[in-house]
Amino acid sequence: MQIYLPDDLYTEVKSRKLLASELLQNAIRAEIDREDKIMAMARFVEDSIREFGEPSDEALAKAEELVARIKAHLQPPAADETARSDQHAPKAS
Repeated sequence: MQIYLPDDLYTEVKSRKLLASELLQNAIRAEIDREDKIMAMARFVEDSIREFGEPSDEALAKAEELVARIKAHLQPPAADETARSDQHAPKAS
């Protein structure tokens, strides 16, 4: 198998003395794991719909609200919020 790296990535890998083969193996394993989890979740949803039926409009709305709250919690603070919090942070001595 041959892998193509754009010049900028090749330069970074070499200058940082990274082990490209190990990085690639880890990335492929992570992607396989991610896809396995997506497929497992899809099976879970299908099984749940078969067992309990389609969710109501109200249940879908609650789920969408919960997802939005989780996404908002996981997002890093905006740049201006970070700058403001840095102004109030204690100075290292």
